[in-house]
Amino acid sequence: MVFKWLPLNTTGRSIVPQIIFETEDGQALIVNTEAEHLMQAALDHEIPGIEGACGGVCSCATCHVHIDPAWTELVGPPNDFEAALLELEDQFKLCSRLGCQVKLTPELDGLKVRVATGAS
Repeated sequence: MVFKWLPLNTTGRSIVPQIIFETEDGQALIVNTEAEHLMQAALDHEIPGIEGACGGVCSCATCHVHIDPAWTELVGPPNDFEAALLELEDQFKLCSRLGCQVKLTPELDGLKVRVATGAS
């Protein structure tokens, strides 16, 4: 087993966000990530249901997630282009986001997201 020391902020918590991905089958997969965006964190940790087919350029919706309601305000809303793409998705909800468009910051430590099923 390899341990990686994570930098800490002044409160003693990691400044590398920990993300909780809930999969279609209800599994909670917890990852610590240095990725810049949510999609890359999912790909780095092989989260089932996240494909990222377009490479993160907001054109395919294969990184569609539902942000936990407790986190939607902090994550923020999609831009107009992302919102238009999401509205075409079968599993669209008001809490929908494309993982490639969610920039990870230390403030998102503990973020909970559910992998959207039926992504195109």
